[in-house]
This record gives sequence, C-alpha cells and structure tokens, in this order.
Amino acid sequence: MQKLDIFNHIMPLEIFEQLQVWVPGHPIANLFKGVPALWDLDEHRRVMDQFEDYRQVLSLSNPPLETLGDGSVTPEIAVKVNDALAAVCERHPDRFPAFIASLPMNNPDAAAREAERAVRDLDARGVQVFTNVNDVPLSDPRFFPVFETMAGLDLPVWVHPMRLANHPDYATEDQSEAEIWFTFGWPYETAACITRLIYSGIYDKLPNLKIISHHMGGVIPYFAGKVDLGFSQVFTGTVDHNPAQEKFGLKQQPAEYFKLLYGDTATNGSLPAMQCGHAFFTTERSLFATDAPFDPLGGAHLIDGTIKAVDGLDIPDNERELIYYGNAAALLKLA
Repeated sequence: MQKLDIFNHIMPLEIFEQLQVWVPGHPIANLFKGVPALWDLDEHRRVMDQFEDYRQVLSLSNPPLETLGDGSVTPEIAVKVNDALAAVCERHPDRFPAFIASLPMNNPDAAAREAERAVRDLDARGVQVFTNVNDVPLSDPRFFPVFETMAGLDLPVWVHPMRLANHPDYATEDQSEAEIWFTFGWPYETAACITRLIYSGIYDKLPNLKIISHHMGGVIPYFAGKVDLGFSQVFTGTVDHNPAQEKFGLKQQPAEYFKLLYGDTATNGSLPAMQCGHAFFTTERSLFATDAPFDPLGGAHLIDGTIKAVDGLDIPDNERELIYYGNAAALLKLA
C-alpha cells in the first residue's frame, strides 16, 4: 500500500549552510548537525529506503523564516528556500512528488506573493506557516491575505506549532522547565492558533480554505467535548447553543468549524492518540504524516511507529489507503 508522508522535514544542504550566514551562531544550527538525515540527502534517502512504497511531500524544518531577519530580507530567503526544495523534487520525483512552500510571514504582502509564485512557477502543493509570527497570532488581520491567496489557489495551509522555552509554565517564572514548552506546549499552541483562526471568522470569509493541523490537531481531539460545550455555554447557553456564535459573529456554532480541519497522523507512533484523532477527524480528513527525521534514528523510528499505528486502526483497508495516500492525492491535486 503506497504511503505519502505529508508532514516531514528537510533542510537542503545549501540552506543549512546558509542558515549559519543569515544568523551566525544560531543555536539550532548546532543541534541540527546531529541529525544528518535532515540536511544530507543521501542519508535522508537511505532512511526512506527502509520502508516500502514510501514517499514524502517535503517541508522546511524549523526555524521559521520570520525569525531569520526583518521583513525586508526574509522574502529573499523564502525564494532561496523554495527554489531549493523545488530542485530536490525535480531531481528525485520518485521520492518527493511535491513540496510545500515556506513564507516570510513578517512581510505578509510578500508572503502572499511568494505563495503565488511557489505554486504557479515551482508547483508547490501548499504552504507551511507557524502558529504565531514572532508571537503575533495568525488570526491577526495582517496575515489574512496569505489565507485568502491559498483559498483562491484551492491548496492547503499546513500549520506547524512554534513556541520555545521563553514561554514560561507559570506567570511568576521566566522560562519553561522540563521541556514542557515542547511536550505539551506545542499541542496547546496548535489548538490555540486554530481556535483563534476559527473565532476570527476565517472560515466564514473563506469557506474554501483548507487547513492541515499538525500532530493530529494537538489537543483538539482529546478535548472535543470541551469544544462542544464552551465556558459561556455552561452559564448562559443551552446544550445545543453556544452564545459565542453571536459574540464573535459566526454563521455556525463554533464546534462546527473544527470539523472543517484536516489532521495528520504525526502522533509519535502512539496508537491511542491516533485512535482519538481519527475518531475526531474521521478517515475523510486524516492524512498520513510522520514528523521524520526528528528521532535518534534519523526518522526511521517515527516512520515505523506511525505506520504501525495507522495499521492498528480498526478500519477497512480502503479507508487505510485513503489515509496513507488517497486523501492527500486529492487535497494536493497530485496526478
């Protein structure tokens, strides 16, 4: 059964080397030296070769482009990155049938233009954005042109979480501890970002918009009951009516918009998490993804674990095929 991994990461060698020029001494550059499958294409392909009928839609890894400079320089960085990703796909179409573009989100007008260029000229199949732009929420109106552009192109927006240890766990502290910013902060960050987008009315304005939420929606599936029964609803609403609909001017009840999301299967190989996510998103809106190569085996651990989890779902094979390949092929308009 062919498998198309729609959310994994790469940093072409020329971009990895350039990162240290754009931001000398960037801490992530030293960390990434320990993950050769990220920037060494031969090693990346060697890991992929361990799995039958396995291909990837490529996306750039951290850091977000908007952290590499101000809005006057990041558009040029985005061009270099997207040209490099497109070149990898062109050289190895059997392994990488598509890529998603990175955007200079601290220059929203340039980001919208780059999204258009990447799709029209480089055949990008969507774009990747992060849950905040230098701590500004994606729901801020300045970023609307990017979503409007993608809705017009009828291609999806991948949303990747972003927060660091400088987001403390308690207001009396300055730093997060015990990697909470990552382990639990990223799933929360995803849910917070998506919720803010929904309450901004983005789906009412752009009903054709397609958003792929990383890590199977973060904490959204697990707390679907709280989505269905909001805080104000407990006190001033009814079981079937959340007063937030009127407060935020939404055309539907808030919970209905969460059903429009797509979720990927990047749950670190956890079958219970996969089952929870699948129950929420359903087969129709679930997409195979692994988050490779970020494990001690250069991605092999995540790929193997994710395949086992998808295979562990109690669904018929035709639905499994949709999760592995069919849904993504349709969503990304792949031949």
